[in-house]
Amino acid sequence: MTHSTVRIGTRGSLLALWQANEVRRRLGEAHPELAAEDSVEIEVIRTSGDRLQQGTLSNVGGKGLFTKEIEEAMLDGAIDIAVHSMKDVPTWFPDGLTIDCLLPRADPRDALIAPGAETIADLASGITVGTASLRRKALLLHQRPDVKVVPLRGNVDTRLNKVSAGEVDATFLAVAGLNRLRRDDVGAQPIAIEEMLPAVCQGVVGIERRMDDGRIADLLAPLNDAQAVLSSAAERALLAGLDGSCRTPIAALAEIDGNDMYLRTAIVRPDGGELIETERRGGVSDGARMGEDAAVELRRRAGPGFFDKVAND
Repeated sequence: MTHSTVRIGTRGSLLALWQANEVRRRLGEAHPELAAEDSVEIEVIRTSGDRLQQGTLSNVGGKGLFTKEIEEAMLDGAIDIAVHSMKDVPTWFPDGLTIDCLLPRADPRDALIAPGAETIADLASGITVGTASLRRKALLLHQRPDVKVVPLRGNVDTRLNKVSAGEVDATFLAVAGLNRLRRDDVGAQPIAIEEMLPAVCQGVVGIERRMDDGRIADLLAPLNDAQAVLSSAAERALLAGLDGSCRTPIAALAEIDGNDMYLRTAIVRPDGGELIETERRGGVSDGARMGEDAAVELRRRAGPGFFDKVAND
């Protein structure tokens, strides 16, 4: 290994590998000395989330399942950086690690994959919808309590194949992931933000590093996208204020227009029985404060026990 080599840790799914290769491509563009293929190495690390394929994330351990082993490899010095989907990253980091580089945000919307249906309203009564996301489940049941939701884990192809095989009638996937994998062949229908508010930081790729690694910090600096940083700060401040994880149905989207930010937020009972929304508008530099303030309001309006009632699978 030469001094200029960068070792990237990532999960092994096609989508995770796309994200890692995109980081490698951007590093090569920003730093000609890293343009050679062997200058940036990709190390596939299998996480607990990849091994545990049954049940919902809320039942098997939450978001940290997709980062734990990768972060351990970084702390051990086996890799230099880790590439994550920010929607899978907890609001806290292990001591010595940080994420201070985000790529430009992709389309944050969810997509519906349901043969014969273009919208949630089009879904036939009584059909079975598969998803491991408590947020998607709760938002769907809030609008369509007449459908059945069952846990559906796995990578993009696994979930698409289960729809094709008739194991479930429909599922949801992130538009960003489908676009990155060029899966425009599956009849996915993007869902309006007003109909299904996305997960916090959906569509954002983050690059994690050791806090004391100045060389890597310098290499990553040109890749950092200011708008992604500002919108993510607002959404993650909301998540932190709500103590959010995969165990709580929380949704948010911060949109930036010049120096202005529009933050939409929502919490939902797990059974879909109640939806509470609030929004904030302000300057982009106030994003984190807006997220914190929205969390305070949502907590107050929800009251104790809001997230306790769980829908039947």
